[in-house]
Amino acid sequence: MRSELIHREKNGLRTFALAFRPGDEVLRGITGFAGELGLDAAEVTGLGAFSSATLGYFDLEKRDYEEIPVGEQAEVLTLVGNIASFRGEPRPHLHAVLGRRDGSTVGGHLLEARVRPILEVVITESPGHLRRETDEETGLPLLSPRGRPR
Repeated sequence: MRSELIHREKNGLRTFALAFRPGDEVLRGITGFAGELGLDAAEVTGLGAFSSATLGYFDLEKRDYEEIPVGEQAEVLTLVGNIASFRGEPRPHLHAVLGRRDGSTVGGHLLEARVRPILEVVITESPGHLRRETDEETGLPLLSPRGRPR
């Protein structure tokens, strides 16, 4: 994976472009990049293609993801999510919609993906600290805003 700082706001917030190469694992790459730079609040978008991926559908009753394997080349039509701090470490939360050769689509929570031939990602820092806490009902590490309930 290659990366470049492409913009810096006057307040110091940064925007990065990441170019993943064939065989790169997406979550590992984004997590490592965020950790190296201390990103604890950011938006993530991307497009490209995967050689294979595993998406997830969260089953609330089981409190776990049902895996949706995609064992074929697929276009990344949408990759979107955020990065927030969980237990002091950056934790990406990404969803993807993938397009298959026949034009059908599949989407869900991104659990794992291998790039082929390329994945282009833009990460934009957010002006504030985002944190995750384990939600008692679901067991998931969810965003935990500290503002007043509405």
